[in-house]
Amino acid sequence: MKAEILRALNKRPLPRMLTPSTLLLATYILLALAAPVIAPQNPYAPLQIYAWEASSPPGTAGSGGFLYLLGTDGLGRDIVSCILYGLRISLVVSITSAAIAALIGLTAGVSAAYFGKWVDVAIMRLVDLQLSLPTILVALIAIVTLGPGIDRIILALIIAQWATYARLARSVALSETRKSYMDAARLMRLPTSRILFRHLLPNSIAPAITLIPIEVGHAVALEATLSFLGLGVPIDKPSLGSTVANGFQYLLTGQYWISLFPGLALFGLIASINFVGEDVRRRLDSRSRSV
Repeated sequence: MKAEILRALNKRPLPRMLTPSTLLLATYILLALAAPVIAPQNPYAPLQIYAWEASSPPGTAGSGGFLYLLGTDGLGRDIVSCILYGLRISLVVSITSAAIAALIGLTAGVSAAYFGKWVDVAIMRLVDLQLSLPTILVALIAIVTLGPGIDRIILALIIAQWATYARLARSVALSETRKSYMDAARLMRLPTSRILFRHLLPNSIAPAITLIPIEVGHAVALEATLSFLGLGVPIDKPSLGSTVANGFQYLLTGQYWISLFPGLALFGLIASINFVGEDVRRRLDSRSRSV
């Protein structure tokens, strides 16, 4: 299968890469990486925050010698800085959790397909049980059990997402186990670990490539939801969800900017990730049809 994909890549030119969604996502990533350099202030450094400038509207000149371009929140923190630092936490949490969930889920799904019998039954019944519940409910149960913290919210998102990868990997691996190269590997009496991780897993991973960007977008939304509910990252660590939550109580007082701009940033981030994931899916589908 890997050789067929390589032949398809050589026969067919790559589609256009610089789509608007790709550029937008790249911009988000660059802004997150450069946040300590370009942010007007560190919104969670108390000495850089002026409480008397709380809830300042967009365009207000601050005491620190810079312009509050998007205003300040109820604590006097610059909204632009909150968004930039929030992007860092949101992207780190979502990408890390999606990558680890993919690794665990793919391994579990491939193992279920290869070993079959009680291993398959045990893994897939656990997968069915988890997928029967809403993802947000699984994440809520996990984070309430584990407690707050960045490492714990990453673990909660892993628990909420691994089952999706496991079911997909099992369905692909079941067809791969019937192919001739798997029969040859068994006849050669190769170690089980080598068959799983050198042969079966690499040939079952292609569909997961299209799923990972989508699950990263889901992880961003889940993290923002948990942080909005006060169950996500600690209050001294910025995230887009907690920034939106900080301004929710001020919506009825006309101070719309505290929640509006972080909310728009969160919407753009999730949308760009989902569009990139759809581009990846179309690219792989077009190549698989040309093989």
